[in-house]
Amino acid sequence: MKAALVQRLVRLLIVPVAAMLAVLLTGAPGAHAATDLSEVAAALRESPVYVDPAASDVLSESDADALADKIRDADKPIFLAVLPSDYPTQNLFQNLRTETGVTGLYGIRLGDEFDARADSAVLSRDAVSNLVTAVQSAGDAKAQLNDFVDDALRNVGGTAPSSWSEGTGDGVSTTALITFGAVLVAGGAGAYTLVRRNRRRHEEDQRVALEKLRVVVDEDITAFGEELDRLDFHPAEPDADDAMRADYEHALDAYDKAKSLMAAAQKPEDVRAVTQSVEDGRFSLSVLAARREGCPLPERRPPCFFDPRHGPSVADATWTPSGGATREVPVCAADQARLADGADPMVREVDTEYGRRPYWEAGPAYGPWAGGYFGGGILPGLLIGTMLGNLMATPTYAADYGSGYGDFGVGGYEGGDVSGADFNTDDFSGGWGGFGGGDFGGGGDFGGGF
Repeated sequence: MKAALVQRLVRLLIVPVAAMLAVLLTGAPGAHAATDLSEVAAALRESPVYVDPAASDVLSESDADALADKIRDADKPIFLAVLPSDYPTQNLFQNLRTETGVTGLYGIRLGDEFDARADSAVLSRDAVSNLVTAVQSAGDAKAQLNDFVDDALRNVGGTAPSSWSEGTGDGVSTTALITFGAVLVAGGAGAYTLVRRNRRRHEEDQRVALEKLRVVVDEDITAFGEELDRLDFHPAEPDADDAMRADYEHALDAYDKAKSLMAAAQKPEDVRAVTQSVEDGRFSLSVLAARREGCPLPERRPPCFFDPRHGPSVADATWTPSGGATREVPVCAADQARLADGADPMVREVDTEYGRRPYWEAGPAYGPWAGGYFGGGILPGLLIGTMLGNLMATPTYAADYGSGYGDFGVGGYEGGDVSGADFNTDDFSGGWGGFGGGDFGGGGDFGGGF
């Protein structure tokens, strides 16, 4: 806290001086030279928000400070730069990321337009594109950047770089220390209130997430119940044996257990046990069906990745998500045939604030839902590089949505880590392409399909 206070005091002194120097060097308020990108990067290593002197009319100093404080408080690697409209755009995002050297989500307001890029370790390409699209219709820079940050904080992984919280070393003034003490005393009474408010906000977020998730889980349980009805099995029928009756009883118990667990769920992570029960019961039905038909009993496999309601998978198939790496996923017979024919699989879509999306591009609450279906450590390999996979790889995810989903660590640099120029431009992508041509916002400068 002392470091942040000192940095604020330094900014209060530096910004007016920098503005005066800019006027003196350029000769007139309307004339300016583009700030060197290395200076922008150096500023971002010290604070999450940089406003170019030539763009000070776009975002005020107080608004920039409030935005920076919001990002710091959330401890997330989000970097924002507000630059004049005529700033050179050639390879801008790539060069800024290289100069800053820190893994994270980078947003740039260029005049009246906005775009963003991110390292895949913190946010997927699709997630970045969705976040940018969502704020394109926002009003002024203050509203747009705040909306972007608010949305990003719910999705971005990793933590803020340590340079944002490091002190300035020697030379801290007595006035700063006295001010720090006064703020500490005055703020003590409000600290408890702030903690309680944050706790209530967290509980409300969890409640809302659970209610959204409840719709999807209820659909799963209903589909499972319909399978039980279609089975038309009677334990007393002439051809039934003890093994068949045991399979049927197990499926019924799993159905009742899933309904009971969902009724008692209090937070999203409680859903994992529900989908585990549904998956277990559905497998019992497939075993029962094989016994009745005189076929070999199926091996225990995870459900179809594209929609667990399709039932247990029959094989693993190669699949490449949009903007992601190729991987093998368990598939049902129908989706296996679709992929072999070059067609799209039948994907489970859920409601999001951006419309219907595949569940792996939805909110973090779907982690427990998927974890119940794809246990045993296979989930990271299925979701790596997707929006949901990136969220589940963050250190804060377990605290909010439970742990034990497998090792999502993918090596390399996580959000907020210093990588310097050591990053793959294919993994630094996203954006909306709203800057209207050129190499900025949809150009070909990232090597990731843009």
